[in-house]
Amino acid sequence: MVWALVPLFTCGMGTPLIMAYAAHKLRSSLLVMSAILYGLGIGVFVVAISLYEDTDLIPGWLDAVMTVGLFGSWIGGLGHALIIRGAVFRQDVPRLPGPGLLLPHPAPPAVPYPTAPTLPSNLHTPGVPSNPHAPVHRPQPHPVHTQHPQIHTQHSHSQPYHPQTSQPSPSPQGWLGPYRLIGNLGKGGQGTVHLALTPQGQKVAIKVLHQHLTGNQMIRERFLREVEATRKVATFSTARVLDVNITDDQAYIVSEYVDGVSLEQLVRDQGPRNEDGLTRLALATAGALAAIHKAGVVHRDFKPANVLIGADGPRVIDFGIARALDQVTATSGNIMGTPAYMSPEQLAGGVIGPESDVFSWAATMIFSASGRAAFGEDTIPAILNRVINHHPDLSALPQSLRPLAADCLDKQPGNRPTAADIMLRIVH
Repeated sequence: MVWALVPLFTCGMGTPLIMAYAAHKLRSSLLVMSAILYGLGIGVFVVAISLYEDTDLIPGWLDAVMTVGLFGSWIGGLGHALIIRGAVFRQDVPRLPGPGLLLPHPAPPAVPYPTAPTLPSNLHTPGVPSNPHAPVHRPQPHPVHTQHPQIHTQHSHSQPYHPQTSQPSPSPQGWLGPYRLIGNLGKGGQGTVHLALTPQGQKVAIKVLHQHLTGNQMIRERFLREVEATRKVATFSTARVLDVNITDDQAYIVSEYVDGVSLEQLVRDQGPRNEDGLTRLALATAGALAAIHKAGVVHRDFKPANVLIGADGPRVIDFGIARALDQVTATSGNIMGTPAYMSPEQLAGGVIGPESDVFSWAATMIFSASGRAAFGEDTIPAILNRVINHHPDLSALPQSLRPLAADCLDKQPGNRPTAADIMLRIVH
């Protein structure tokens, strides 16, 4: 409370300082601008008083500016500080053992996005589980390091959809930075997702990553830099990344909240898309990938569960997060993804570029047209074998899209079209 009363006690002189502190704590560019404006107001007042010994000599316009600057920082700063003090000083959310963020009181179990049956597997280790419907045991926050690449399959992890309702499950209130948590959206392979409100009352989705960034400062900065790159992506058919931060060792990513169901859930509930619907879907998602690639980002986990169908059309989510996690676990040999939608080079641990997203896009279109995964939904070894060595059935696709999908599914990345080429071929 004393912090919020600094403008009152200092006649506005301390307002720029407390706003700068709030901007630092909340990582808010708006508060940076506020601190600058308050500082200019006080600065004009101090300079004018020092230049004119007799206040009667001060010009009328300058006197008006001085009055606005002083009272704006004094009274306006007091009101501003009282409004934001809760967000500034209510950042720490109590934790309990286990991955992800836990709220002050036990929350009900989160409901994950339904996805195609997948299991954790290892490319080179015998004894891979063969029952894709067995319960999936989530990895601990610190993955086990082995000498062989591993595939970690994922459920959707941005805005999971409840089978009976699109409303988020309720949860006790808590705070994460400036964001007030108001519900659970689900839990996936990368993290736990919460519905939250910004200080302005806007709904956002916050993913709190399971991976704790307890490494050195360089690792933390590398992670922040990778996720910050996703903020350059044009907003066409994507859910914008609004903020990224690390509280203690817990990283979280704030993105635009899309009130809708996943493409996967939509197809499973309502059946395959018709030709017109599929064409619109193909064009919108290809455009989203083109925007993502233009910003220098590769999605790495494009699949039906990562396409949300909102009121204004399809939105691609969770782009670039797998790359950011790779940067902080670069020595583990882990590969993150869902095998049925991964490219051959991704499964082989090779170089992953935009061409990999194009392969995943075509597999997603086949699912949308048929209701079945392009490379099957049985055992993991069988799926991996088909992705690497076989070509899927394209008969469910409209005739106009079959040659395009075949080119996108070429086993050689260099032979695939770009996302921008896909858009042009669809409209022509």
